[in-house]
Amino acid sequence: MRIAIGADHGGFSLKNELVERLRKAGHEVTDVGATSAEATDYADFAKPVALGVAAGKFERGILICGTGVGMAITANRVKGVRAVNCSDTFTARFSRAHNDSNVLTFGARVVGAGLANDIVDVWLATAFDAAEPRHARRIAKIEA
Repeated sequence: MRIAIGADHGGFSLKNELVERLRKAGHEVTDVGATSAEATDYADFAKPVALGVAAGKFERGILICGTGVGMAITANRVKGVRAVNCSDTFTARFSRAHNDSNVLTFGARVVGAGLANDIVDVWLATAFDAAEPRHARRIAKIEA
């Protein structure tokens, strides 16, 4: 899967761990930064990931900051992006199955590496439940 990933300084370390893990799992990962733990602005990383997902350059995007909230707000400003801020696997699963989320955000100060890995695994493995017409109808309303 083609995945774009980005983080500000708050998510820098966890992003690096995820990039390595995702590449070892066979995913094509584009890391848009940050490149250090020096203070940065989350929007500088959320925007290129969201634009890339919306344009079809990437199938999914992952964004990490301190809480995941700023990343989600920024990514959701891009038409065609359905970013979800997750701190548990249940939300990750149903954000894909029911909402066809295409960008995952979370906070490195909220979830540890183990839980982050579980969230990402569930989110990437879950397909959109297209057989259930109500989900597609609701997404169409969001996009309108």
